Amino acid sequence: MTSIPHRGGLASLSLATLLASLGTSIANVGLPEMARAFDAAFSMVQWIVLAYLLSITAMIVSVGRLGDRFGHRRLLLAGLLLFVVASALCGAAASLAWLIAARAIQGLGAAMMMTMALALAGQTVPKAHTGRVMGLLGSMSAIGTAAGPAIGGVMIAGFGWRGLFLSLVPLGLVTLVLTGRALSLEPTAAPARQATFSLIATLRNRPLGAGLIMSMLVMAVMMTTLVAGPFYLTRGVGLNPAWMGLAMAVGPSVAALAGVPAGRLTERFGCRAMILVGLIAMLAGCLLLALMPQQVGITGYIGALVILTLGYAQFQTANNTSVMNDLAPDRRGVIAGLLNLSRNLGLIIGAWALAALFAWVTGDLNRASPEAVSNGLHVTFGVALGLILLALALAMNRPSSPALNAPAP
Repeated sequence: MTSIPHRGGLASLSLATLLASLGTSIANVGLPEMARAFDAAFSMVQWIVLAYLLSITAMIVSVGRLGDRFGHRRLLLAGLLLFVVASALCGAAASLAWLIAARAIQGLGAAMMMTMALALAGQTVPKAHTGRVMGLLGSMSAIGTAAGPAIGGVMIAGFGWRGLFLSLVPLGLVTLVLTGRALSLEPTAAPARQATFSLIATLRNRPLGAGLIMSMLVMAVMMTTLVAGPFYLTRGVGLNPAWMGLAMAVGPSVAALAGVPAGRLTERFGCRAMILVGLIAMLAGCLLLALMPQQVGITGYIGALVILTLGYAQFQTANNTSVMNDLAPDRRGVIAGLLNLSRNLGLIIGAWALAALFAWVTGDLNRASPEAVSNGLHVTFGVALGLILLALALAMNRPSSPALNAPAP
């Protein structure tokens, strides 16, 4: 098994995780502006988000297998380079179709970055500290999610929607250089032998399957906050784009701060207990958003969002630790791919199905009254509440941790 330097390696993997997450959230805040720029309906500009997520979803397991076979480091660096090029293409887009195609390419780069970072992370520290590492990567993902709306709001105000994507180019180049230098210290290892692998047999592992389904349900709820949130804060509360971006960043910022403590709690109390704690907190957050009176405005929304994202941070850390612990080297890439696949399926459900529900209940989002937007938020998070209840039922009936530590034959 190869290893990478503890500090430099973890820092580079954290940056790659942050950048992939930033690519998801930075576009959401610009949807209203891009709808006006391209004179397109909400159902069309949704594809700016969906193309990124669908590309990740379609390729992420295959990317994991390629990393197991040809080397995780090579795939990570290639993904970073592809992400930078695609970001520049997004910023130069002359049409909505061009922008959507470039976002799909950007998503492929993000799939490589996310999966290889998670696969390499398990090699940096002893098993006893796995929860801490997963908490750190969860924090970086949350920081990216938080920074996306904040950066996006400022970019739109100063440079228009193109600034959303062009801002990723220098960030990506810096990450590529730093990651290349840190991982150049890794001893060159022979590619792993190609192992016999059955996706169906792997998914039949009940603890793993439950972990993947729970991850999907939780991410659908979190994506809903990113898609419905900008419209609620602008149309329902009346914030301008810059303040809306800052308000959107509050919840994920709390999750970022909670990531490493969540890892320590997972190591101390165990994955199962902390998965349940996280889901119960998310249940409370969804309930508040589903029942929140419009009159409480921004204060009530942020309070509920903080509770929801605290629960998410704890769940994600405990669930990722449960899935990724005790894996053999030739399984890390593909299991990391499956974990990210479940995450992105959830993001797609949130960006497509729950966002469509929000739009349907609210009506014309460009002309809807504050009361209509508030009603749309209530109904949407009422459905989200049901998704978290389903995840909680799975967690309570989940068997012990996945037995996937044996090398493939």
